[in-house]
Amino acid sequence: MDNQAEVREFLTSRRAKISPERAGLPAGSRRRVPGLRRSEVAALADVSVEYYAKLERGNLAGASPAVLEAVARALQLDDAERAHLLNLAHAADGSDALTRPRRRTARTFTPHPSLQWTLDAVTVGPAFVRNGRMDLLAANQLARAFYADVYAAVGNQANLARFNFLDPASRRFYPDWDQAADVAVAILRTEAGRNPHDKELHDLVGELSTRSDDFRTRWGAHNVRHHGTGTKRFHHHAIGDLTLAYEGLDMAAEPGLTLTIYTAEPGSPSEEALRLLASWAATPQTPTAHPNS
Repeated sequence: MDNQAEVREFLTSRRAKISPERAGLPAGSRRRVPGLRRSEVAALADVSVEYYAKLERGNLAGASPAVLEAVARALQLDDAERAHLLNLAHAADGSDALTRPRRRTARTFTPHPSLQWTLDAVTVGPAFVRNGRMDLLAANQLARAFYADVYAAVGNQANLARFNFLDPASRRFYPDWDQAADVAVAILRTEAGRNPHDKELHDLVGELSTRSDDFRTRWGAHNVRHHGTGTKRFHHHAIGDLTLAYEGLDMAAEPGLTLTIYTAEPGSPSEEALRLLASWAATPQTPTAHPNS
């Protein structure tokens, strides 16, 4: 990724999101740009306008932690956005080489036997491991059945982002498709800041940008997020609608990978649906064509 362009577009997009009222400043009547002016951000961060303009042009190299924190406060960045800014600064300094995770790919990663045992021990919900590119690297039986559409299309390469934007089946699988699309892009954008030298990520972003207007528009928004916990709705072709809670756990033994487990509220229709899915997954299936092939 072009670090200067990433910095410039990220800071510009965050500045545009902060209204003067939200920043505690008078709105005035003659504003030609959305959000705050550079001079206002500089004042809030207690730096000169010239210095902030230099930062926003993409020159983060040499910026002190105190300045970065001040800019993050002025722009009211959330935790994910603040971490993204720091990652961009590390990349600008060249210091990210010591902190970036070891590269993992869907083609070369082989789960340690104990990891697969751990996943297989989760029998009441889908459990899987993914990387920052959203490749499914390892899964329990219920997750493989849950993501049957993802695995069914060879072109997806077991990648959740590619499924989201390039496979029509995703529109059925995610009832809240726009939300799922926003999350997928934010995860990829976060990974791009954390691991800017990942060629496979570059290739994936290039492919999705070329083939999907929905992806390209969202990628240009520069939104990032920490995807740790929450609730999602799904529609599975075999068992119907589900509402599942999820927890995403960073794996200390495998930096850059995330273990995610989906669960249903006890006694809910979704819990019963997961039981049906587990039974369906345990039954040998007759090979069928992909629903959209």
